[in-house]
Amino acid sequence: MNPFHEKYIAAIHASIAASEAIMQIYQNDFEEIIKSDGSPLTQADLASSDIIGQHLSPFNIPITGEETEKMSFEERSNWTECWCVDPLDGTKEFIKKNGEFAVNIALIKEGKAHFGLIASPVRREIIIGSEETGVYLFSFEDVHDFTAWNKLSTPEKHNNPIVLIGSRSHHSGSVLDIIESLKALSPEIAFTQMGSALKFFDLALGTADIYPRFAPTMEWDIAAGQAILEALGGSVVHAETGEPLVYNKANLTNPFFVAKTATII
Repeated sequence: MNPFHEKYIAAIHASIAASEAIMQIYQNDFEEIIKSDGSPLTQADLASSDIIGQHLSPFNIPITGEETEKMSFEERSNWTECWCVDPLDGTKEFIKKNGEFAVNIALIKEGKAHFGLIASPVRREIIIGSEETGVYLFSFEDVHDFTAWNKLSTPEKHNNPIVLIGSRSHHSGSVLDIIESLKALSPEIAFTQMGSALKFFDLALGTADIYPRFAPTMEWDIAAGQAILEALGGSVVHAETGEPLVYNKANLTNPFFVAKTATII
């Protein structure tokens, strides 16, 4: 029996439909628009946002995200829950056509990342989870066959050498202190790069151990990954305070953070 609530099932179908639309545009020529903040925008971002909105609207839960109208904090502060959506996370990677982009959908409850979903349109895979349901990985083709979903478990040990994963398009600031602290666990550190929230696939699967981010991100970039990682015993914490990231803040920009599997905490 599938343990996921109907609103989460709707989110799954939203991510698949959005992914299909994204790939149709990806396989052809498309126009790139530069937004007022300097970030790129494509038809795929807008098409995905519209599709996800249509799938989630029956639940009457407000949406905040990359391509949705941003409500004032005065209004948002009254919300007990909201969707946090990035319809195309990794637009720069989409434009480069390197396949490293994703669809992110999270449900925020009382400021906490409660549920997360990350879909890879290119891989045709989804990772989904919450602390109440556990975390599952499955292909688009297996969406209706829950018996084919792969339930992930908390990793028992870190990689040797420990694998530090970082951004491909946004270069982090100094991580020397983190590297030095990791050497107590592993004298050698391996480094890998990945665009978008696909990094959380590697963290959830245990093929990477830690993801430090000392560059700007928004809530919808990270919320889904945090819900998934916390359900596997990991964490996403403020780089300075060590406290878990919180959501639906007055400022929707994240602080610098470190995402870690359970083996690094």
